[in-house]
Order: sequence, then structure tokens, then C-alpha cells
Amino acid sequence: MKNLKVKVIGTIIALILAGLYYYVTLPAINIHASGFWFFIMIVLVIIAALYIIRKRYGMFEIKESKVVKVLGGILIVVLAIYLIGSLLSSPIVNAKKYQKLLKVEEGEFTKDIEELSYNQIPLLDKESATLLGNRKMGSMIDMASQFEVDNIYSQINYKDKPVRVSPLRYANAIKWLTNRSEGIPAYITIDMATQTTELVKLKEGIKYSTSEYFNRNIYRHLRFKYPTYIFNQLSFEIDEEGTPYWVCPVKKFNIGLFGGETVGRVVLCNAITGETTEYAIGDVPSWIDRAYSADLLIQLFDYYGTLKHGFINSVLGQKDCLVTTDGYNYLAIDDDVWVYTGVTSVSGDESNVGFVLMNQRTMETKFYEIEGATEYSAMDSAEGQVQNLAYKATFPLLLNIGGEPTYFIALKDNAGLVKKYAMVNVQKYQVVGIGDTVSECEEEYHELLLKEGLQIVEDNRKTGSITGKITKIAQGVVEGNSHYFIMVEGSEEIFDIPVVQFIDIIKYEVGQEISLEYKIGEKTNVVTAMK
Repeated sequence: MKNLKVKVIGTIIALILAGLYYYVTLPAINIHASGFWFFIMIVLVIIAALYIIRKRYGMFEIKESKVVKVLGGILIVVLAIYLIGSLLSSPIVNAKKYQKLLKVEEGEFTKDIEELSYNQIPLLDKESATLLGNRKMGSMIDMASQFEVDNIYSQINYKDKPVRVSPLRYANAIKWLTNRSEGIPAYITIDMATQTTELVKLKEGIKYSTSEYFNRNIYRHLRFKYPTYIFNQLSFEIDEEGTPYWVCPVKKFNIGLFGGETVGRVVLCNAITGETTEYAIGDVPSWIDRAYSADLLIQLFDYYGTLKHGFINSVLGQKDCLVTTDGYNYLAIDDDVWVYTGVTSVSGDESNVGFVLMNQRTMETKFYEIEGATEYSAMDSAEGQVQNLAYKATFPLLLNIGGEPTYFIALKDNAGLVKKYAMVNVQKYQVVGIGDTVSECEEEYHELLLKEGLQIVEDNRKTGSITGKITKIAQGVVEGNSHYFIMVEGSEEIFDIPVVQFIDIIKYEVGQEISLEYKIGEKTNVVTAMK
């Protein structure tokens, strides 16, 4: 009777410990998940340890216990399966399969990458966006003591604009306890082109987030609802109505037990209600931008670039081996977010052989064979133009400026604030245009291209001219610089006049006649000449 009682107690303790381990680590119940195999091994160790403790209490020698030997044998078998499975799933024995995971097409630069208007160019990096988000949060006195901004800052396209979005999170466990019934009341959006930062308050709070401690923690909520799914990097997005969602890609393993990772499905979780919907990767709604993480796409391209002639060549001979450069950025094309990074040879020289764009929703990948400077060489070149100011360059964004592949770089001061902009020619990185605004930077860059004798494709933006009396005039600040916005008799268009370029505009009043030449934009027409 006593032995039966001890066995029951031991079993209960083993189940409790295994349950706690599962609740904390949340392994997927899936043979493709490494965490699942570790979970099995941990459970075996717990059972063996409890049996050893019981036997020691009963004054038995451990070496005489057949149960411990059996458990040890099972543990060794499980460990062997895991190690052998890892080897057989690796690029060492599956180089060709890994190399074919990503389909890469040759792209045409000027055709695929059109010139963007200024309100479509993301001027900030994540670090600057974080700075703006924290500053905005600090100004919200009623919330700042209870919440802080989560460091997610997913970059998405929202209503055809590059935007970073991040939810708030509970400041600490006490603030969670006092606020959890209402949930998290808002999220932050940052327009990456205009730097406009907004705290969007919700009618009903976010109940499912990374800062929850128990079942409403988004990872635990997903695990209990989908116990067999292996999730990749989650992202926070909003739909066209501003409803917050968690976008949860589900990993697909194409090679052996643990190899050839891609994405097979996407689970969409409403951050307010916790309701979920799942889609096959080919059926994901177009407003979702981040089914594939940037890190996964870059890893897939590195497999494609280094394993063309097998694994041994990728390590020793390295013939025709290409890899992505350190760092990446995002580019908005046709309402999708594409990951941009340069491509260089494995030898690690100071030049790129081209660059690659990878769609985060569809995995579509295009390679552009354009030789030029690496991103970090371009950053050094831009910093050299303002070395007296000690500004630091952000990782570049690749743009089409006048038909020329161009690195667009923001230059920041020691406080992390963007002060100037630079455009560096990819193929001739000594050609560097600098300006306080994007338009000034572009004008200087065009002049330098002309001096270098580089062919410039005619600007895709149409131009126009107008003469008439001013009917309305207003002043505003764009990117830290004063602008006048006017309307002219006989037109419903708004004309944007940068004061730093046309100082005489401050002399004009409503009713005075003015003559303008301008480039046609989506919301305003940018004035290029004034009389």
C-alpha cells in the first residue's frame, strides 16, 4: 500500500513538473519542432530523477534499478534520433534541395522600381521610429505611467503609405494587474515619410499581447489553440480600418525532420478579441504585408547563392558563391513590402555584384545584376560629406532616381534625430548629393549626375505651370522646414513652396498675382520655379 501511494505521488509530481515546463516553454507537439524533442527528453529526465529519489529513500542501489536503465536507454534513443535527424536535414547532405527552396528571377531595375513621390519614401529607420514613438508616449500623461511602447515597430503599407506600427504594453506586472480587464488602450503609428506620429486610441482594448502573463499572452493563446503549429516570427499589423491583428506565420519544413524551413500557412489573430483565422500561404489577404520575416528571406537567398555547386564548395572552393550583405531595409512596391539587401561575393570585397528584392507576403524574389559600392561604403561616403557635423548614416534604401540606382540615406545627429539626407550613386559612390530636405537632396544629386555625364531618364512626374491670383495661403512645417501652401485662382490644386528655396514667398498675400512652375504630385504640386 505504501509503495502504491509513493508511485501515485511520484506520478502526480512528474505530471505537474512536465505541465509547468510545457506551460512556460510552449513547445509545439510536432516531430518537426526541436522543442518537442527537448520536451520528451526533459520529461524522461524528470521521471528518472523522481524514481532515483524514491529508490534512494528506500535504500536501494541505483544500479540495480531496471526502470532507470530503461529510461536512460529511451533517452539515448531519442537523443540519437534528434541528432541524426538534424544531420540528415542539414545542407551538408541536402545542398541541392536547399539551393532550390527560393526561386529567383532576373529583374529589370528601371521597369520594376519606379520613381517614388516623396510621400512614399520611408525616411526613418527603426531606431528613429522608436525614438519618435517613445517621445509620443511620454507626452501622453494619462497613459505614460501605466504603459510603454512595445519594441515591435512592424513596417507595413497602410493606405499606400510606409508606416511603422507598434502596440503599447503594460509597464510592469503591477500595471498589468490593474489594467488587464480593460486591456491595452492604444497603438502607435509612425508615417515613415512625413514622420507624423499618432497614438491611436481604441474603443475596446487589446486583450492579447506579448506583455500578458498567462493565457492571454499571444504565444500561449496560439499554442493552446494550435498545439501542433510551429510559428515563425510574429508581427503586429493593422487592416485598412485600423483594427489591430497579430500575423502569425506557420513554419513548413521541406527537407527531413528539421530542414528547409519556409512558410506554409498564416494564422491571423484579432488582438482585441483573440479570434483567429488561418490561410494557406497563397490565400493570404493582400493587406497583410509580413508573412515571411526578413531574416528568413535573407537566409533562403544565402542558401540559393552559396550552394550552387554543393556544400563542400560553399566552404572550401567557394566558386560562384554569393551572399547578402550585412543589413537590410524595406521598399514599398505595389502595396507590398519588399526586403532589400545587397549581394556580394563570399570573399567579402568592398563592392556588390547586385542587389535583391524579396516580397514579404509572397516570397517572390528578384535579383538585379548591378555592380557598385556596398551599402557601408555608401554610408561612409555620405558621412564624409558632413564629417564636420559628425552625423551618422542609417542603412540605405535603394531608389530609382532619374533612372540611376541610388542609395538614399538619412543622416542623424547624436540624439538620433534626422538632420540631413544623402543620395549616393550605386555605381559611382563618389557622387553624393546632400540636402536638408529630400527635394533639396534630389536637386543637388541631379546636378552632380549631369556633371558626371551620367544619363538621366526624364523625370516620370509631369510638370506644369500656372499664373493667377492667390486665393488661399497657409504656412506649415515639413521635415523641420517651413513651407507655404497656396491655391491659385482658376485651380483646385494645392502648390507646395519650400521657404528655404523661395524666400520671397513670405512677401505674398491673398489677391496678389503669382507665376509658378511645378512638378505634379499626388496631394500637392511641388513648386520648382516662382515669379
